[in-house]
Amino acid sequence: MAFNLEPGDIIYDLAALQRLLTSEQGPVARDLARRLIRCESAAKQNASGRPGPRVQTGRLRSSISWRLGEDRRSVYGDYGTGVEYGYYLETGLRNGRRYPFLLPALNAAR
Repeated sequence: MAFNLEPGDIIYDLAALQRLLTSEQGPVARDLARRLIRCESAAKQNASGRPGPRVQTGRLRSSISWRLGEDRRSVYGDYGTGVEYGYYLETGLRNGRRYPFLLPALNAAR
């Protein structure tokens, strides 16, 4: 197949573009991972006591982690904690006190 290209014509490699945007090894995923590492670090700092709940065992702090995923459309990242009381600290305890540690850490992703 012959192409009659003119100066300024753009040729798209759709497979390469797809790899760029959705591959867990691509530059978009590497940047996302770098931002998730920052969020994880900031969340652990937020869950380390002042201001916040007193740290007794460090279980919450050590449970904060991140991961990359890939679906049909894009690469994505999750971060959070699997400790059940983390949800209550983040959103509010029975006495109405909140100690958010995940949401404020999102600012570190910038």
